[in-house]
Amino acid sequence: MVSLTERLRAAMTEARKRRDPARTLLLSTILSDIKNREFELHRDASDDETAEVLRRGVKRRHEAAEQYAAAGRTDLTERELAEVRVLEEFLPAAVGEDEVRAAVRAVV
Repeated sequence: MVSLTERLRAAMTEARKRRDPARTLLLSTILSDIKNREFELHRDASDDETAEVLRRGVKRRHEAAEQYAAAGRTDLTERELAEVRVLEEFLPAAVGEDEVRAAVRAVV
């Protein structure tokens, strides 16, 4: 099974081949964040830890988009939200509220 970090590296390589500078920059930035996290851990990051780095990246970009929107910079807002969509491609699907309630009822 391919790790999340390997999928990100493969996507960055593909973006470079397609000459997509925005996607290449975004993915290289995230991979750098993952490398920093691995440095802190003194080991390779697990898929869960890598996903957490991605979630933090999504959160930062949402916050930046809100600030840009408040300042009336729709061009920068759209860029940040586009980056969020790219990062969300790599995150596992979120569990819906109904699914959580059903699981809790099944356990209880």
